[in-house]
Amino acid sequence: MKTRLRLAAAATLMLGLAPMLGMVTGCSLFPQIRKLPVPKPPAITKNATPEELVNALNKRWAALDTLTATVDIQASVFKSKEGLAKDYPTMRGNILMRKPAMLRVLGRLEGLLAFDMASDGEQFTLSIPAKKRVIKGLNKHKSHSVNALENLRPDFFLDSLLVRGLETEDEYMVVEDSKTIEDPERKHLFAIPEYKLTIMQHAGSGHKLLPLRVVYFHREDLLPYQQDIYDSDGVLETQVFYANYQDFDGNRFPSSIVIKRPVDDIQIVMGVDDVHENLTLKDDQFVPKTAEGSTVQELK
Repeated sequence: MKTRLRLAAAATLMLGLAPMLGMVTGCSLFPQIRKLPVPKPPAITKNATPEELVNALNKRWAALDTLTATVDIQASVFKSKEGLAKDYPTMRGNILMRKPAMLRVLGRLEGLLAFDMASDGEQFTLSIPAKKRVIKGLNKHKSHSVNALENLRPDFFLDSLLVRGLETEDEYMVVEDSKTIEDPERKHLFAIPEYKLTIMQHAGSGHKLLPLRVVYFHREDLLPYQQDIYDSDGVLETQVFYANYQDFDGNRFPSSIVIKRPVDDIQIVMGVDDVHENLTLKDDQFVPKTAEGSTVQELK
């Protein structure tokens, strides 16, 4: 009986002292309720089945034969372990593409041709007129030049410009997901629902599936905003981010494309000013210009 009385007295004393303790220490002995920011959902959320997403990609890719684009190109090379980044000056660029795999990319700095790179899908030629240097080799060849930008190959430009359709042997699955982003100016949180389309192929003759690409769609408009591209071993090779879609000749195309190469510590930011599709592009338009007397380096 005495023990119960002592406990009751102690509890009464603590309740009486609680307000005073709160004033002295600045904290409370009781639960506090705080308001947390609630992510705002988009005004419109569209739905699509996995088949509808794939069909939309296939239709878009099938309708395209050629593409020309006028862009601003800004490259950065990182030394992640040292915490350093080297930003190169922005160049004015032109990109020409013709299916199945013809590509040419030209970059000009202050009106002068800085580089001219072309590929037929198998072999590439990179011309650097200011150095009177030409590099030739197979697209799949991986060199290790001191100049990181010389390690770039046409394939990653070709794979990044557009989201390709699927091949008949590709397997795929779609997952619904959502992410939260913050508006730094208004301090608002926004919930962004998305679809995540994973495209895979069987490794050799076995049953193991390796990822080829992962495409992310915003459900506000069902347009791709990110593409992760993997190599033949299933290792992430390239990440591409698409933003600010605009109408170019009646087709929606991103006006901002950011290409990240984790394996090379390189980033390419492209601002797209103009896009034309299905113009006639001849073979000689995919022949790079080389300076007279250039030294040719053959990669083997």
